[in-house]
Amino acid sequence: MVVTFNELYEMIKTISTRFPQVEEQVDGFGHTSFRVKDKPFVILGEDKEHPSLSIKTLKSTQELLIQQPGYRKSAYIGQHGWTTFPLEEVDWDEVADYILEAYYRTAPKKLHEQVQINRK
Repeated sequence: MVVTFNELYEMIKTISTRFPQVEEQVDGFGHTSFRVKDKPFVILGEDKEHPSLSIKTLKSTQELLIQQPGYRKSAYIGQHGWTTFPLEEVDWDEVADYILEAYYRTAPKKLHEQVQINRK
């Protein structure tokens, strides 16, 4: 069963906002993003009937993921490593790990230490 937009939003918000200096922003197209220092690391699609989840990944990680069913390069930003994740039977621990990786890739290094302190 595919998660609803509200379920997706609440889970991604819970995961993303536990990191330092994360802000939520909705753009003119209705995409909700979670950002650090105004740089997005997670984006939720605007279509509430067909939600989507894109996470900033390494291009090498993206290449491995898109070989699995349901994963694909994100429209418009996929060439930069953004990967759209499947929303059937979501493994939230896996999603949380990829969001943490995306945060680390996006956040300034001085914030990385704060995440380590908060995870203990």
